[in-house]
Amino acid sequence: MEQSRLGKIEVTPTAIASLASQSVLECYGVVGMAVKDLASGIVQILQPSSHRRGVEVHIDGSDIVIDLYVVIEYGTRVAVVARNIQSVVKYTLEKALGVPVAAVNVHVQDLRVSTE
Repeated sequence: MEQSRLGKIEVTPTAIASLASQSVLECYGVVGMAVKDLASGIVQILQPSSHRRGVEVHIDGSDIVIDLYVVIEYGTRVAVVARNIQSVVKYTLEKALGVPVAAVNVHVQDLRVSTE
């Protein structure tokens, strides 16, 4: 939230999650977004309409922390893809919001062969 003499600007966590998920899906090596809860032990790749469910946004004062739950393409270097995701999401959000992002945590839920 940003306060100015004209009023305040507030960006919801849902909007931030949309920006983050869109950025993730454009990264090389990403098959899709996944749900956080792995109670069943089966990882399901989310449909495009629900990609935001693979993103958690935590706002604590001026700190924004993003948790991403992703499925990465089998055969890619997982650490390299994860670092790229962190970099792209941090850059995209900071550019769009004008507010620094404290952390981008990438949780790799599964490795899959890409269907494309």
